[in-house]
Amino acid sequence: MDKSTIEGLTKKLQDLGLLEKQALDTARNVPLATQYISFIESPTASTASTPIDKSKASLLLRWSTVVVSKLKDKSTERKQIGAQHILNGNLASPAQVDAALEFLSVGDGTVDEELFKRECGVGISMTKEEVKAIVMKYVASSEKAKESKWASLGKTTGELKKLAVLKWCNPIDLKSSVDESFLELFGPKDAQPTCTASSKPAPPTNPKPKKNGGSDSNPTALSASKETPAAAEPPSIFEVGMLSQLYPPGGNPQKDPKLTQDHLKATGGKVVTRFPPEPNGFLHIGHSKAIAINFGYAAHHGGKCILRYDDTNPEAEEQIYIDSILDIVRWLGFEPAQITYSSDYFGKLYELAEQLILIDKAYVCFCTGAEIKANRGGEERGPRKACVHRTLPVETSLAEFRKMRDGHYQPNEIILRMKQDLEDGNPQMWDLVAYRVLNASHHRTRDQWKIYPTYDFTHCLVDSFENISHSLCTTEFIQSRVSYEWLCHALNVYTPRQTEYGRLNLEGTVMSKRKIMKLVNEGHVEGWDDPRLYTLIALRRRGVPPEAILKFVNSLGVATAVSNIAIHRFEQTVRQHLELSTPRLMMVLKPIKVTISNLPDDHLEFIDRPVHPKVPEMGSVRVPFTKVIYIERDDFSTVHSEDFFRLTPERSVGLFQVPYPIKCNSWEIDPKSGLVTELVCTYENDRAVTKANKPKAYIHWIAHSETHHSPVKVHETRIYKTLFKSTNPASLDNFLTDVDPNSLEIVHGSMLETGFWSVCERSIRAALLKHPSHKSDSETKRNVDLEAVGLENVRFQGMRTAYFTLDKSSSLHPLVSQHSLPESQDHSPPLFDHHSPQNQLVLNWIVSLKEDSGKKIG
Repeated sequence: MDKSTIEGLTKKLQDLGLLEKQALDTARNVPLATQYISFIESPTASTASTPIDKSKASLLLRWSTVVVSKLKDKSTERKQIGAQHILNGNLASPAQVDAALEFLSVGDGTVDEELFKRECGVGISMTKEEVKAIVMKYVASSEKAKESKWASLGKTTGELKKLAVLKWCNPIDLKSSVDESFLELFGPKDAQPTCTASSKPAPPTNPKPKKNGGSDSNPTALSASKETPAAAEPPSIFEVGMLSQLYPPGGNPQKDPKLTQDHLKATGGKVVTRFPPEPNGFLHIGHSKAIAINFGYAAHHGGKCILRYDDTNPEAEEQIYIDSILDIVRWLGFEPAQITYSSDYFGKLYELAEQLILIDKAYVCFCTGAEIKANRGGEERGPRKACVHRTLPVETSLAEFRKMRDGHYQPNEIILRMKQDLEDGNPQMWDLVAYRVLNASHHRTRDQWKIYPTYDFTHCLVDSFENISHSLCTTEFIQSRVSYEWLCHALNVYTPRQTEYGRLNLEGTVMSKRKIMKLVNEGHVEGWDDPRLYTLIALRRRGVPPEAILKFVNSLGVATAVSNIAIHRFEQTVRQHLELSTPRLMMVLKPIKVTISNLPDDHLEFIDRPVHPKVPEMGSVRVPFTKVIYIERDDFSTVHSEDFFRLTPERSVGLFQVPYPIKCNSWEIDPKSGLVTELVCTYENDRAVTKANKPKAYIHWIAHSETHHSPVKVHETRIYKTLFKSTNPASLDNFLTDVDPNSLEIVHGSMLETGFWSVCERSIRAALLKHPSHKSDSETKRNVDLEAVGLENVRFQGMRTAYFTLDKSSSLHPLVSQHSLPESQDHSPPLFDHHSPQNQLVLNWIVSLKEDSGKKIG
């Protein structure tokens, strides 16, 4: 179809109610566009005017899609009845449209209008008030809800969804009605015992310094992993939107009702989903959405999710990817109910391929790739024509296929193709390849096979074998739904229903394996886990908590539209999560030595302070304050300015949690670099701090005390910025020219307060306690290698600077190679020798503080 024809059709579809993108996508699919237009222009259509209402247009497009793909062999009456009720406003929700599809796909006789209306909720609409009344009555009478209150919110919502009386209500009305009912019956959620945000005592303020005594920390009180929600969480993606409206198990119609019965018997009527990655690369942030949806949907409904490796391409698959995928799934907090491989079914798939040949639905083809492309219409998308091998006798195709299996052919000499429908406008029906020859050893089956099934042949059938109730995938597979169902129907096996959602893309980065490989191979990044990338192993190394990633996915919701999200939005979610879940430490990125001249050489006092002012449960640390301290280079200026409120020759500055300010008397400058290297200051303890003379700013600091091993020295601090200069580097002809050469800054000589070791110990111990070995019942369950958990679990806020984590290249000298884990954090021996010269800390920048922090970094 030429460009002008597509533009004209797009304009007409827009005039008939579709949004611009909907119209353009539909115009490229002529059968779908024709069907949509015919429904509206039908003499029986009751559309009083055009364009029709946008919501009706979306539902009608949904109906037209299923008519073209699933009801094309049904009578005109059956196709028209659904469209007519949509245009009349009697089928007003996706759930009602899906119910109409299920009803009308069975049989082909005259439709029982009354039965149709009853089964599909025709004309049923509920006001928010009606929904609220039913919900309130149900919750008020639920003993479980009365007992558990807000803790039962999710379970109660799930039960309400199953009520017949609420089958056709608006899911958003249902969600808000549940929330309102719980609020009225049980009070605010924040008042519940499980909430820690509003019921906490106020943190201590202005702690008094203690003279010459005490330890450098309070490890039994410090809880680095304590998390408090920063704000109300958005509704679960499984309680609102498209995922809340999916059919129950067994609700996907089958050609033979017995297939449904067998399926439900195999699954026990439970939800079964799968996450099916190809083990040919590392997962990226887009995969986190697929993981969250598939594992989360199953968990939400009390079902199970299978991790299935789609290992049908031995030329690209490696064990390192298999191990990494499972590791990432577990890191995100999910545990597969089963771990399977497509290769588990190679024998069964081969048998079905032979069966497909025997029923004349597959044939061998000797065409070259160029010939296949030309037969499909070529670049100009011209007329399609059948391959010359399409009419080969069944016996010939079967014999040649067996020769393929037995190694008589080389790659690209022969393929097995499905005999589909060349007249269909969908390219996924143009005789797809089912099997090809590959001279590669498979990571599991080794050299057993010379031929391997394609994704298009394997995916749907393995979904069928594993009795997947909900096949959830991204919208790039919408066209594949037709071929998916065609193959299952052709072989008369159980047909899962495929449901598509929009994929997650981040602006300002690249996620294709080919492009990342180029970045790695040409030395632009350190590796696949370089923290500037958005692979999940890179985000993990960067210190991004898995909970923050899941919150980010949930905050976006789930719809069919592709999510193109700016990086700063992702970073904001990470920042919000870290705000109340990580301890705060004093850190000096680029230190200047400060000698306080009027303090004695042996001056020592201790400052007790909470590691988080808003979360007292995290405990406190005790740090020394001495004659010599270090402050941040940017906190001193040799030139006085009215808008610079930190230390200058004419302005005193307060020291965080220290009773009195300091005043600068003199400074030294390195003649080579021109940078200030040392200050001499006075401790202004000869006057009381009043409201009138209170310093305008307080800065963080770190004391020098060899006795207390202060400061804790940092070997390297790595400050990461966006890897690319533009928001869409993937669209550039040479995306490598867009790499920012200044995206990584390495700072040497940074310093941390001694409280770091308390945070480090608590963080690693908390991660060890969560390790699967700790949950085992074996006698040796708690003997876990310290390397079993990642150093990225050590996260903290460098006050007024940024959030940081330990990089995997750090060296912490362990006191033992294995640690016998306690049941709790209390009274635990140290894991590391805090004073070992072998310790070498490397910090990774996770994310900046709020943009209005008032602190310039670097």
